[in-house]
Amino acid sequence: MSDTPKLLPPRPIDWEMRPLESASTRMETLDDGRLELTIDHARLDGVTPRMLHWWFRTAWQDMEWKGRTYPRYLIWHPIDHIRLTIAKRNAAGEVGPGAKFHIVEAFAGNLDYLVDQVVDVPRLDEGGITLEVRILGKTLMQLSHTFTGEPGGTRYHTRMRLGADSGILKPISAVVRQRKFSDEKAHAWLKHNVEEVGNLPHFLPALYERSAAR
Repeated sequence: MSDTPKLLPPRPIDWEMRPLESASTRMETLDDGRLELTIDHARLDGVTPRMLHWWFRTAWQDMEWKGRTYPRYLIWHPIDHIRLTIAKRNAAGEVGPGAKFHIVEAFAGNLDYLVDQVVDVPRLDEGGITLEVRILGKTLMQLSHTFTGEPGGTRYHTRMRLGADSGILKPISAVVRQRKFSDEKAHAWLKHNVEEVGNLPHFLPALYERSAAR
């Protein structure tokens, strides 16, 4: 990747981010050696699966916030997020299944927990989004978010799996995982994800009403 990114000045928000304890989280090693992290988030009140589908297709764009223009991604997490760009659009020229995102973020506002990665987007619809990192045809990281609408809001489930489950990369994937995504970094990611998902009800419904309708 490029030169090591730097943290940006914190963006102003007028709410407290959700604590880790607001969600049900789990971290375990699967029988095949992969690490699995799961989060059942507290309900996103006022947010619909359609809003979330729209959000993930447009989070790289700008928005007006507190009298300034910011990339939407920077408001999504006002401390940890650094940059989101579209590395590749899909065959239809859209930000959807088949596209690639370039994600730059540092969990807990700590550059020791930096992620600077291009990820594939095999799924993006009103039911959820999946992001993957693949090497030699094998998936080494899969992050799936699932959206389930209900009256008044959306239930949001997150699952990350790290490591290869078979093939030539399986014997070394545990070692690579500890170097690239240590247990400490994994715990920081759990907190980060609870915070960023929990931020959505505070700005997404109004943003969607203004921008999507237009």
